[in-house]
Amino acid sequence: VHSVGVLGGWHPLALRPELRRCLYDREQRRAMGHFYRFQVPIKPERDLVADDAAAVEQCLRRWSGPAWQDTPEFTEAARYLRAAMQIPGVAHCALEFYRWAFRSLFRGDGRRFANAMRDPSPVPVLQLHGRVDGCVLPRTAQASTAWAGRGSTLRELPGVGHYPHLEAPELTTDLLLEWLNR
Repeated sequence: VHSVGVLGGWHPLALRPELRRCLYDREQRRAMGHFYRFQVPIKPERDLVADDAAAVEQCLRRWSGPAWQDTPEFTEAARYLRAAMQIPGVAHCALEFYRWAFRSLFRGDGRRFANAMRDPSPVPVLQLHGRVDGCVLPRTAQASTAWAGRGSTLRELPGVGHYPHLEAPELTTDLLLEWLNR
């Protein structure tokens, strides 16, 4: 599972009262400012698709490691992601993820989800996290490890940002295969 923004796969931070202290971290709050901006209707969708979806590439640059940004792979990924965001309905659906995570804090479905996520994962989790992630800061990822379950591993990847599978695909594949073969 790849985390989008500050919302992780097995324990959405926004729904975990135990982890909300990360939200008081000034740097993490700044890094996740998009989460709050995405809550208003209509404008975020328009902003995402404006200027050939330039905001998508801006996020990609802000959250990724600097070395990847100078590669042909970055240029190709940015082109594909910008094109995908312009498909009708995609911007809205992408933002609904963030909106549900916030709104659900106040609704029954969110409380049920939070209760289901209260305990650590029953199976070990491999968490790959870029050391220069500009979206979910490494210390936020470290704070979440208690809910990853017994036998879990957090691997921080030097020089890598928010997108390990894109920025370091060979390393990501090697670590995943190593994990699965243990």
